[in-house]
Parts: sequence; structure tokens; C-alpha cells
Amino acid sequence: MVLEDPSEPPSGRPSLVTRFGSLVRDRFSLEEDKEEEGAIIRSISRGIEFRGVNLWTLIFAIFIASIGLNVNSTAVIIGAMLISPLMGPIMGVGLGIGINDLTMIQRALKNLGIAVFISLLTSTLYFLVSPLHIAQSELLARTSPTVWDAFIAFFGGLAGIVAGSRRDKVTNVIPGVAIATALMPPLCTAGYGLATGNLYYFAGAFYLFLINSVCISLATLLIVRFLGYHQKEYPTSEVESRVRHTIWLAVLIVVVPSSYLGYQIVRKTIFEQAVKRFVTTECNFQYRQVINYAARFNRNHSTLELSLVGEPLPADSINLLRAKMAAYGLQEANLVVRQGNFKDAEIDVDAIKNTVTDQVIKYSQSSIARKDQIIDSLRRHIERAQRTQLPVADLRNELKTLMPDVQTFTATNSLIMSAASEKPDTVMLVYARFSRRHTTAERNRIQRWLQSRTKSKRIKLIVE
Repeated sequence: MVLEDPSEPPSGRPSLVTRFGSLVRDRFSLEEDKEEEGAIIRSISRGIEFRGVNLWTLIFAIFIASIGLNVNSTAVIIGAMLISPLMGPIMGVGLGIGINDLTMIQRALKNLGIAVFISLLTSTLYFLVSPLHIAQSELLARTSPTVWDAFIAFFGGLAGIVAGSRRDKVTNVIPGVAIATALMPPLCTAGYGLATGNLYYFAGAFYLFLINSVCISLATLLIVRFLGYHQKEYPTSEVESRVRHTIWLAVLIVVVPSSYLGYQIVRKTIFEQAVKRFVTTECNFQYRQVINYAARFNRNHSTLELSLVGEPLPADSINLLRAKMAAYGLQEANLVVRQGNFKDAEIDVDAIKNTVTDQVIKYSQSSIARKDQIIDSLRRHIERAQRTQLPVADLRNELKTLMPDVQTFTATNSLIMSAASEKPDTVMLVYARFSRRHTTAERNRIQRWLQSRTKSKRIKLIVE
């Protein structure tokens, strides 16, 4: 009599590991409902060509996307991305490399070049004739690509080619890929850069388009190879080596700079979050108040600037604050405390302080009830101004893209008391200092941008 080892599976039955592996392969298999290889190649090949309907559709989509960027409409931009046929030649490049079809690669690259040229020409012409020249947030978002954009494009490309290789097409995948990878808006932003002569916009936006294109093509290549499509033979080993080297060069061009930019964005976000925790936890003082703080991130030397009102903060208290910054990961940051002098602070409270002082002096002989009424009115206005603080950091960053020579910027809603009225009014005071003297036309441009960005007509702009 032979005793069976309990650790071994019974004779004729697969082991637990084998059954689990079979279950995983069955669950994640791409063979089910897979379209015939030739049909997929013909389908992608048809989308490569830019002539007739495809070309006109591209032009119309470019106009729609440009208008959406111009008026800052997310819905319009999404609509343009759904219309755009740009995905065809990009996937064609990946498919051609995946099956070693040099003819398809050359045809896809040629049509992609035509599409890019037509897109840049169309968007440039639009922004040249458009009466709106202010760069809105939707447009600015396409000027600073990072490694996250590469990840989005890569995984979007994977989803697109997997869905496209099915016999029964998944209808919601391709539109979702078009929205996520955003091929159209960067080309329109690059056209805006050409129309306005802003090479920074052009370079950043075109690099974002390059990232998306390379990652989608790379994703298509990987899935085609994974599905085991039949590969043609290259004419010579030199051609095969050249193609491989070109692929790796394109990947490096995309990954290295975008990874560096993404790393800096992560560092900036971590720094700003640490500053917020530090100010909330450690900057609660008696007889004085933090009315504003500015976290200025720099790769080499970051700065935290506090603006205080009330009794002056002693030097030993400031040194104690600096010692506590290390616990929040801010040991490399420089702490600047402004007390009583807010010339370069981002929120100027001089107008509020002067208003309170003037009113106290002017009505010093009035009845106590009258003075209390004035002080209560001013206090309500001050509290309202503090609750509706402007996004100064965002305004500064957007102005810096419009006017790179800006050195100092501050904006605040301030109280104004006229001699003829006892009711205070509110006006937005904006102070900006530049490294060069600006023309009247440039100042008017900044004024129009501020009015459009803040939705306020009552703006007093002071430029040095």
C-alpha cells in the first residue's frame, strides 16, 4: 500500500498554483473577441491618411479648440478633442514599428507632419485675427509638460489600441482616450505662441504634443508585439538598428526632461503643503496676527514670507520659529517676517491701517455711539476683505508667463474713504515692479488681463 503525500495534488488533478495561474491567464487574456490581424491593420491604416474629410475635420477641430482655449471653455475644448482625427497617424507609427512595416511608418510620419503643419497654421491664423489676446488658465495649462503627461498618454494609448483590437469595439474607450491624452489643445497653444511671438509657450506646448505622440505610439508598439502580430523582415540589419535607435532616442527625449519637470512640481507641492502646516500650527501669536504668507519655492533657495499686524514680534520669537521649521521639512527655507512695512508684501494693508487711523482722528470729537458705528463698519469691511483674499500666488504665476520680467507683484482688496462720504468703498490695488520700463500699451494689456482674470472693473494698477 502506497501512501500519498498530502502536499502533492491527487493524481490527475492540477496543483493549486497551476489552477490559479490558469485563472489569471483566463481573466486577463486578450485573445477573447480579438479581431483578425489583417482587419485591425487595415482599420488603423485607413485612419493614417490626411486628405478630404479627415483634413477638413482636423481644420474644424483646430478652430473649435482654439476658440475654447481663447474663451477658457473646458467643454468646447473637450468637444474639439472628440472631433480630432490626430490619433490615426500616431497609432499608425506604433503599428508600423510593431510589424516592421517601413512603408506604413513613412506614410504615418508624412501624414502626421502634414497634420501638425495644418494645425499650427490654422491655430496661428486664428489667434492672429482674434481680438482676445489674454492667455487664460486652460491655455497656460498646456505650456508646462511633466512626466505625468507621459504616463497619461502611455496608459491612454494602451487603452486605445486594446479597445481597437476587439471585434466588438468598445465605443466609450476611444473618445475617453482622445480626451485624456489631449493631442489637439497643445498644438493650438503652440499656434498661440507663434501668433504672439512667445517662444516659451510654443516650445512647452509643442513638447507636450511630442510627449503624447511618442507615448501613444510606444503603447501601440507594445500591444502589437504582445498580441504576436506577424512581423515583416527589415531590408537590412542596418535599417533595423536605425529604427531601434530612433525609438530609444524618442523615448529618452520624452522621459528625461518631463521627469525633471515633474520632480520639481512634486517638490514645490510638498514645500507648499509643509508651509501651510507650519503656519497653521506654529504661527498663532498673542496681540499679533498673520494676515498673509507667501511660499516661494526655488530649486536652490526657497522662502517663506510672513506678514504680521499687531505688536512687533521679538527677535528671539522669530529665531524660535526658524528652529521649528526643521520639524516640517523646511530647514532649507529662509524665513522672512514683515512687520509694519509691507511695501513688497503680496497683500498691502497700509490702506486699511490708514483708513482706520484717519477715521479715528476725524471723528475723535464725535459721540461714542457714532465712533463705535464707524469702527464696526470698518471691522466688517476688513473681515470681508480677509475672507475674500485674492489668489495672489496664482495671479503672480500667470502674470509671469505674460510678462517674464516681473520682479514683484502684490494685489489686495483695499478700503477707500472719500472726503464726501462716510461709507467705505472697495477697490483692488495691484502693485507690480518689472526689470524694465513698460510702454503704455503693455500697461493697458496688464490692466485688461487683470479685469478679465479677476472679473473686477475697479482696479488701481501701480507699475514701477
